[in-house]
Amino acid sequence: MWRFIKGFFSGILIGLVLGLGLGIFFFPYLFPPPDAMETLNRNEAGALVAKGTFIHANPSDPVHYGKGDVSVYPKTVFLGQDFEVGPGPDYHVYLVPKADIRSSDDVKDTMYVDLGRLRAFKGSQNYAIPAGVNLKDFPSVVIWCQQFGVLISPADLTFEQGA
Repeated sequence: MWRFIKGFFSGILIGLVLGLGLGIFFFPYLFPPPDAMETLNRNEAGALVAKGTFIHANPSDPVHYGKGDVSVYPKTVFLGQDFEVGPGPDYHVYLVPKADIRSSDDVKDTMYVDLGRLRAFKGSQNYAIPAGVNLKDFPSVVIWCQQFGVLISPADLTFEQGA
């Protein structure tokens, strides 16, 4: 009888741990947040400083992808209406002082600027740039998974003339 009770409670414990782990992994896929529909107030944002396009940095990885436009203004990073990334936990928007980001190693150990947690996996979104940031020093915007330290999608910026 004691063996049966130990087996029963061990099974419950293993089931709970596996269920929790799978639930955390699949939750963003099953219940993604609604698409973002923020607008950019061009009067407040100022003149366009740079623009770029998010890419799928590692085509052999079907989970970590991104696409869509990004525009950088003196005080705002704006992800366009066509922005989309594969769902996951704890995504953040970073300004990175390195060009041609293509792997997680390109972002690790750099002095990036964290603009905040990604609010939606699809749609237009605004992220405030902290005062004192020299945008010329940051030629890339990336979507980064803080929980796992993984690059989701980079965007190389092209700076406007006179910006």
